[in-house]
Amino acid sequence: MMLNFFRRGLAAAMLLTGVGAAAQEFPQPGRPLMFVSGFPAGTAIDIYGRLIQERAQREFGVPMVIDIRAGASGNIGMEYVARAAPDGHTIILATSAMMAINPAVFPRMTVDPQTDLVPILGVFDAPNFMTVSTEMRPQFTTCQSVIDAARQRPGQLNYASTGAGASTHLAGAQFASVLGLDLVHVPYRGGPFAMTALYQGAVDVFFYQTGPVIEFYREGRVRLLAVTSGERVAAVPEVPTVAEACNLPGFDSTTWYALMAPARTPPAIRNRLTEVFTRIANEPELRERITAMGFAPNVQTPEATRARLARDAVTWRGVVERTGARAE
Repeated sequence: MMLNFFRRGLAAAMLLTGVGAAAQEFPQPGRPLMFVSGFPAGTAIDIYGRLIQERAQREFGVPMVIDIRAGASGNIGMEYVARAAPDGHTIILATSAMMAINPAVFPRMTVDPQTDLVPILGVFDAPNFMTVSTEMRPQFTTCQSVIDAARQRPGQLNYASTGAGASTHLAGAQFASVLGLDLVHVPYRGGPFAMTALYQGAVDVFFYQTGPVIEFYREGRVRLLAVTSGERVAAVPEVPTVAEACNLPGFDSTTWYALMAPARTPPAIRNRLTEVFTRIANEPELRERITAMGFAPNVQTPEATRARLARDAVTWRGVVERTGARAE
């Protein structure tokens, strides 16, 4: 009788072990990897996702699907991933603005990026360009020309953003605050909408991120007056920094991007994701393409990314308090 009891106990233990092992299996056969974007198609996140899509599918042996869940300056996408099953199959490419700025400007966020998400890998940095329409604003040829117009017409010049709390919002707010300018913020539901408004003359200036805007610049449709990073961008070295063009020494407003997963994702799965995406992010061809689009490849470990997020959350909360920026 005791022998039968022992056998049944052993069988149950083996069954539980098998279930645990199956739950830890990654990737699960037949299940795609969901790459979530919190912003519309055509943005930097979408571009990067499509660049790594084939590479990720080859490495993991399952399809990678780009799942766009745009809205609330990336909060909708972050919430979706934070609540997803922690099995490694749902990740998000989040911006530092989503993770470090949104908690300061959105009074009722349902997600804490520092506790509900876990870093997989930091992948690249992206500054914003002070952008104007070549056709609709021909008078704006330099950063100083914008500053002069804003001082002559307080409260009449405006700037677009990809959403309240986005880096494109805070870059403009920080710029206006440092110079004491009265610029009106006009938020849109992503870069394509804000860019359309710029072309139509509905807005004067757009602090837009590198990737998409460089192509418009090369086509002659927009003029890039300055870049918000501390150094010039290799892809367009002729564009001065805000520090240079606007006489604002030390001005730096750069966004960084990191792959994140649900916080409860098991360490073994997180390590596998980090290992694979580190290899992908460091491929010379991918780095060259990223650089050509104006991004700066900057692969950061999960630990470095976590520390960077903690520092930026403090920094950007200070900027929000000084500028009074809030989600409308």
